[in-house]
Amino acid sequence: MTENNQTSKQTIFSLFKDAILGRQQDFTQGSIRKAVFLLAIPMILEMLMESIFALVDIIYVSRVSVNAVATVGLTESVLTLVYAVAIGLSMAATALVARRTGEKDNEGANQTAVQVIFLGIFISILISIVGILYPKEILELMGGEPDLIEEGYRYTQVLLGGNITVMLLFLINAIFRGAGNASIAMWTLILSNGLNIILDPIFIFGLGPIPAYGVEGAAIATTIGRGTAVITQLLVLFFGAGKIKLVAKDLVIRIAVMVNLIKVSLGGIGQFIIGTSSWVFLMRIMSEFGSEVLAGYTIAIRVMMFTLMPAWGMSNAAATLVGQNLGAKQPERAEKSVWITSKYCAYFMGSVSLVYIFFAPTFLGWFSENTLVVENGALCLQIIAAGYIAYAYGMVVIQSFNGSGDTKTPTYVNFVCFWLFQLPFAYIMAITLNFGPVGVFTAITLAEVLIAIVGVWLFKKGKWKTIQV
Repeated sequence: MTENNQTSKQTIFSLFKDAILGRQQDFTQGSIRKAVFLLAIPMILEMLMESIFALVDIIYVSRVSVNAVATVGLTESVLTLVYAVAIGLSMAATALVARRTGEKDNEGANQTAVQVIFLGIFISILISIVGILYPKEILELMGGEPDLIEEGYRYTQVLLGGNITVMLLFLINAIFRGAGNASIAMWTLILSNGLNIILDPIFIFGLGPIPAYGVEGAAIATTIGRGTAVITQLLVLFFGAGKIKLVAKDLVIRIAVMVNLIKVSLGGIGQFIIGTSSWVFLMRIMSEFGSEVLAGYTIAIRVMMFTLMPAWGMSNAAATLVGQNLGAKQPERAEKSVWITSKYCAYFMGSVSLVYIFFAPTFLGWFSENTLVVENGALCLQIIAAGYIAYAYGMVVIQSFNGSGDTKTPTYVNFVCFWLFQLPFAYIMAITLNFGPVGVFTAITLAEVLIAIVGVWLFKKGKWKTIQV
């Protein structure tokens, strides 16, 4: 028995090492559990690195002022619209690259990668212009008070102005994930995260010749960190040893590939614009209850994202497996991959929910000593965590639709669950019926549970198996 346990530990360690080092694997054959493990581990670590960005910023910014924390919350709400476009395009990138990889069409995968990058650059330039010229107006539109706007508008200006680093970081990592090179995406985020941790206190509080920029310094540090990661990604794409390897002749606009990419990405962009715009409106409702409540909500969401990111990593693993196995004409293997991944995700999320329900006030106390901030943030975390098991199934199933190239179905699901249910319910509960912030927290949880129920029902129908991209 002891020898078997030792052998099992060695096998797990060996698989973990393979996953981290990104050793090439064919995910269209062999053990599905092994495939899930090899893809999910680097994707989970990648998503954790992304969420650490947010936590590190909030830890340092919370030492500046309550307004600074609220500024981060309002700006991030607007930035989620940038994420919506980036994630929408990244879903199309993952689906198409995974499908071409499953078909063993390396040239097609390369061509898709280039068109994704071109689209990302064009869109980010448009967003930068708005962010640089109108940061104060953006914060005012979000309900920010005059003193908050004056203190924090440069944070908004830097983050939105430098959004190309966010855009390309998402898109190029999506390319790597679609090709099955998840470890490359993970290592670039470790690099950018390390830089962010080092630079945050330097630019926020000042060091030597570098002045104290306050909350603006967090944006500067984050942009430098992400920009460094993007440069590294591009170097790997052109000079690395991954499945995607670009050369000069690939750097041309290919209309047919671009049109196909846009066609698939429109559903994904629409899907996430619906979802993330809902968060913007929820933040607007929360701003009615003052900066302390808004700060508590902002911190709680950041803490929550730290554990949602691993679930998102598992969801991305499922999407890659679906895309590659559909490309290899193995739809039943694709479906089995989704259910196995969903089960693992539910185990993880269920465990985390218990921790949050019992220890939420402790976590919030790490970020603020303000009693009202801690009280509202802890309540938010506890109510949202109550639905974590449902979130697990919803996230994996919805992302699996996207991995198949069926981005329309999740768009319809989001429209019904977010716009037709969540927003009206949140407003009525919080404002009309005077439940306050609790009404918003409850609406978030119920909407996510509804997404899981509808998503699983539609997934079982199997239409996604017939999608051609």
